[in-house]
Amino acid sequence: MNSAILITYDKEDAVNEAIGLCDAAGIQVIHTIKQNFLKRPKYGIGGGVLEKLEEISEKLKPDIIVFDEILKPSQNYNLASVLHREILDREALILEIFESRASSAESKLQVKLAQLRYEMVRAKEKIRLSSMGEQPGFMGIGKFEIDVYHNDIKHRMQTVKEKLERAGKQRELHRQGRKRLGFKTISLAGYTSSGKTTLFNKITGETKEQSKSLFTTLSTTTRRFSIDHEPYLIADTVGFISKLPAYMIDAFKSTLEELVHTDVIIVVVDISDTLFELKKKFASCMRTLSELGVEMDKIIFALNKSDLLSVDEIEEKIELLNLKDYKKRIAVSAKTGSNIGELKELAKNIIQSQKSPEYKKDSWKEFHKSYGT
Repeated sequence: MNSAILITYDKEDAVNEAIGLCDAAGIQVIHTIKQNFLKRPKYGIGGGVLEKLEEISEKLKPDIIVFDEILKPSQNYNLASVLHREILDREALILEIFESRASSAESKLQVKLAQLRYEMVRAKEKIRLSSMGEQPGFMGIGKFEIDVYHNDIKHRMQTVKEKLERAGKQRELHRQGRKRLGFKTISLAGYTSSGKTTLFNKITGETKEQSKSLFTTLSTTTRRFSIDHEPYLIADTVGFISKLPAYMIDAFKSTLEELVHTDVIIVVVDISDTLFELKKKFASCMRTLSELGVEMDKIIFALNKSDLLSVDEIEEKIELLNLKDYKKRIAVSAKTGSNIGELKELAKNIIQSQKSPEYKKDSWKEFHKSYGT
């Protein structure tokens, strides 16, 4: 396991999430530097903090410096030049986790596309540094001329996109087949580590890998189960996370598009989170679902880990999220099985109500206005 000094924001939720990301990437944090601002032009941090970091690095000799913000290639190069260590910014760290977690052929392609897009954004700056006589070898610049370098990345991206398009068409055929057979589908969505896979296992009787670690699920898994002896299909999807760049969401579009075509989406919310974390994660999830084009009327909120809280605490958090008047919500525990039967029944009722001529779709505009996301 690689050791690292972590530079992150001076907020409890930011520290916890950054350490979680490091754990998921197999990196042990041996020291944490907390700052209020991580976007200074040259190094991301100020000169005084850099000196302190240099001293600590010499003493602790970490393998990596993890910077919990998106760095420009020049900032990455400047830090590496002073510290003589590999620098991983937030995007590179998430890509490392994705790479280690990808198991299906499609998720491996999705990760490859995200990596190439990450590289593409930084290509011009790498070339500029190289042409100035700098040797940013840790960035893997090689000896490419700029046009050759760009064209090489573009060509590889195109190849991966074509393979993903074929996988997407195959997925569409599967969807059409399920529709012909009359199967109704339910998808699980939510912030990473909210308990989606535990809930998936509880509903289906599966033993799919579940973990407190971030991004355990990268590939969509679909299983058949019954509600009142009627067959349904349920899918578990990749978890969301704050500050996840648009190109990463886009790379996983063929997986996430299941959320657009499904009949019901159960958004799993970790109701045991602190008030601040809860609101932040909830807003991040809803923003992502809205950007994906998911229809608001399909959403149920499963307030998971309710066994860890009292009824009053759950009610307080429902009020915080402005969900008091939202009827499609239910407190559940994927661990104990509490209210899982009621959750299935709610999903079934929503699917049946969609057939009614009086059915009225909820609006995202109204939701954002009412619930403050």
